Amino acid sequence: MISLIKLVSYVCIGVGIWFWFWGTLSLLNGRSVLFKLHTLSVGDTLGSILIIFGLLLLRPQEFPLLILAIISLTVWNTMLGYVIAYSSTSDEYDQVIEETLIEESLGRSGRESYE
Repeated sequence: MISLIKLVSYVCIGVGIWFWFWGTLSLLNGRSVLFKLHTLSVGDTLGSILIIFGLLLLRPQEFPLLILAIISLTVWNTMLGYVIAYSSTSDEYDQVIEETLIEESLGRSGRESYE
Protein backbone atom coordinates (compact mmCIF):
# COMPACT_ATOMS: atom_id res chain seq x y z
CA MET A 1 0.00 0.00 0.00
CA ILE A 2 1.18 3.48 -0.85
CA SER A 3 1.96 5.86 2.02
CA LEU A 4 0.19 9.19 2.44
CA ILE A 5 3.36 11.18 1.75
CA LYS A 6 3.92 9.39 -1.55
CA LEU A 7 0.29 9.92 -2.50
CA VAL A 8 0.50 13.67 -1.79
CA SER A 9 3.79 13.79 -3.67
CA TYR A 10 2.35 12.11 -6.75
CA VAL A 11 -0.70 14.39 -6.63
CA CYS A 12 1.56 17.46 -6.52
CA ILE A 13 3.60 16.18 -9.45
CA GLY A 14 0.43 15.39 -11.41
CA VAL A 15 -1.10 18.81 -10.75
CA GLY A 16 2.23 20.42 -11.70
CA ILE A 17 2.22 18.60 -15.04
CA TRP A 18 -1.40 19.67 -15.52
CA PHE A 19 -0.35 23.35 -14.98
CA TRP A 20 2.38 22.90 -17.60
CA PHE A 21 -0.18 21.71 -20.15
CA TRP A 22 -2.67 24.42 -19.13
CA GLY A 23 -0.07 27.12 -19.73
CA THR A 24 0.92 25.60 -23.05
CA LEU A 25 -2.67 25.27 -24.26
CA SER A 26 -3.14 29.01 -23.79
CA LEU A 27 -0.84 29.51 -26.77
CA LEU A 28 -3.60 28.18 -29.01
CA ASN A 29 -6.25 30.76 -28.14
CA GLY A 30 -6.74 33.99 -30.06
CA ARG A 31 -5.83 36.51 -27.40
CA SER A 32 -2.91 38.93 -27.40
CA VAL A 33 0.68 37.84 -27.23
CA LEU A 34 1.14 39.36 -23.78
CA PHE A 35 -1.85 37.42 -22.40
CA LYS A 36 -0.41 34.21 -23.86
CA LEU A 37 2.98 35.00 -22.36
CA HIS A 38 1.47 35.70 -18.95
CA THR A 39 -0.56 32.49 -18.94
CA LEU A 40 2.40 30.45 -20.11
CA SER A 41 4.77 31.87 -17.51
CA VAL A 42 2.26 31.43 -14.67
CA GLY A 43 1.51 27.85 -15.74
CA ASP A 44 5.19 26.98 -16.04
CA THR A 45 6.10 28.58 -12.72
CA LEU A 46 3.28 26.99 -10.73
CA GLY A 47 3.75 23.64 -12.44
CA SER A 48 7.48 23.59 -11.80
CA ILE A 49 7.06 24.63 -8.16
CA LEU A 50 4.47 21.90 -7.56
CA ILE A 51 6.67 19.29 -9.21
CA ILE A 52 9.65 20.32 -7.10
CA PHE A 53 7.47 20.32 -3.96
CA GLY A 54 6.38 16.78 -4.85
CA LEU A 55 10.01 15.77 -5.22
CA LEU A 56 10.76 17.45 -1.90
CA LEU A 57 8.23 15.17 -0.21
CA LEU A 58 9.85 12.12 -1.83
CA ARG A 59 13.45 13.19 -1.12
CA PRO A 60 13.54 15.24 2.11
CA GLN A 61 17.33 14.87 2.34
CA GLU A 62 17.61 17.19 -0.69
CA PHE A 63 15.71 19.99 1.10
CA PRO A 64 18.24 22.87 0.64
CA LEU A 65 18.76 22.17 -3.04
CA LEU A 66 15.05 21.86 -3.83
CA ILE A 67 14.15 25.02 -1.87
CA LEU A 68 16.86 26.86 -3.81
CA ALA A 69 15.31 25.56 -7.03
CA ILE A 70 11.84 26.81 -5.98
CA ILE A 71 13.20 30.27 -5.13
CA SER A 72 15.17 30.45 -8.37
CA LEU A 73 12.16 29.43 -10.44
CA THR A 74 9.97 32.01 -8.78
CA VAL A 75 12.43 34.87 -9.25
CA TRP A 76 13.77 34.05 -12.70
CA ASN A 77 10.48 33.07 -14.35
CA THR A 78 8.89 36.27 -13.08
CA MET A 79 11.77 38.45 -14.21
CA LEU A 80 12.01 36.76 -17.59
CA GLY A 81 8.30 37.33 -18.17
CA TYR A 82 8.69 41.04 -17.38
CA VAL A 83 11.72 41.39 -19.65
CA ILE A 84 10.00 39.71 -22.58
CA ALA A 85 6.81 41.73 -22.06
CA TYR A 86 8.76 44.98 -21.86
CA SER A 87 10.78 44.20 -24.97
CA SER A 88 7.63 43.27 -26.90
CA THR A 89 6.21 46.79 -26.72
CA SER A 90 6.88 48.76 -29.87
CA ASP A 91 8.83 51.99 -30.11
CA GLU A 92 5.72 53.72 -31.47
CA TYR A 93 3.85 52.87 -28.27
CA ASP A 94 6.69 54.27 -26.16
CA GLN A 95 6.74 57.42 -28.29
CA VAL A 96 2.98 57.96 -27.87
CA ILE A 97 3.27 57.58 -24.09
CA GLU A 98 6.21 59.97 -23.99
CA GLU A 99 4.35 62.58 -26.07
CA THR A 100 1.28 62.24 -23.85
CA LEU A 101 3.37 62.76 -20.71
CA ILE A 102 5.03 65.83 -22.22
CA GLU A 103 1.66 67.30 -23.23
CA GLU A 104 0.25 66.67 -19.76
CA SER A 105 3.23 68.30 -18.06
CA LEU A 106 3.02 71.32 -20.36
CA GLY A 107 -0.73 71.56 -19.82
CA ARG A 108 -0.35 71.51 -16.07
CA SER A 109 2.41 74.12 -16.03
CA GLY A 110 0.34 76.36 -18.30
CA ARG A 111 -2.68 76.09 -16.01
CA GLU A 112 -0.58 76.79 -12.95
CA SER A 113 0.78 80.01 -14.49
CA TYR A 114 -2.80 81.32 -15.00
CA GLU A 115 -3.74 80.75 -11.36
